[in-house]
Amino acid sequence: MHRRSMDSHILAALEEDIPTIDHSAIVVADEDCRASARLICKQDGVIAGLGVFERVFQLADSGISWNMHVKDGQDICRGQILGVVEGPARGILSAERTALNYLQRMSGIATYTRKMVSRLAGTNVRLADTRKTTPGMRLFEKEAVHVGGGVSHRENLSECIMLKDNHVMLAGGVGAAVFRARRHAPFTLKIEVEVESVADALEAADAGADIIMLDNMSVADMRRAVNLIDGRALVECSGNVTLDNVAEVASTGVDVISSGALTHSAGIVDLSLKEFRVMSHG
Repeated sequence: MHRRSMDSHILAALEEDIPTIDHSAIVVADEDCRASARLICKQDGVIAGLGVFERVFQLADSGISWNMHVKDGQDICRGQILGVVEGPARGILSAERTALNYLQRMSGIATYTRKMVSRLAGTNVRLADTRKTTPGMRLFEKEAVHVGGGVSHRENLSECIMLKDNHVMLAGGVGAAVFRARRHAPFTLKIEVEVESVADALEAADAGADIIMLDNMSVADMRRAVNLIDGRALVECSGNVTLDNVAEVASTGVDVISSGALTHSAGIVDLSLKEFRVMSHG
């Protein structure tokens, strides 16, 4: 992740949680009090976001250090000690929740992604995220998908021309939409079209789309569409893809499966900062 962009988001999150002063931390810890605390795993999963976790504490108080016992992408288990935070007690207390919020959320996404990727073992199908991310969290959520073994679709609207149902309707049809996109786009910009029928998929291929997304189509129709496209475009599918059906969807011959569930439906991995110990008072 780009450090400057990451920092701006983290600083906003810290300001949201500490708009002026953390009264609770001041009450229990003197200004010169230094402490340590352990990061404890309370649920099996895949860890993701350790760099973000550390950066939250650094931005809250530069005197805080973090000794990691694991690396992003590792499997973790309940009861495992993942690392130790040390430094000014007030800073640790104040930044604790923001740091954990990022780490738990990112680890939940990485865990869910890893499970879905494992169902694609033995295939060449890539699992991609979408733009169905939490506002202000896209940078972190897409990074978590990557840690879990997935790939990123487009990061934002500027990276690709993606013609969805509303775009196609306004353009007057699939072929017309692709024609308008091709006239507008430089040769370096990909054109993707979302279709909901085999006929529209064939029209998109004939019109010269670079990527054709088969949206909410049956497995039988997806297989037929892939055969008719016949390598003229990269084929992506999306819509209601779950852990239960992802392997069957992959069997249709598509190149990419995109799933909004990776970011909008993943839970968290339960983590906690516990066992605070006073190290010194200055």
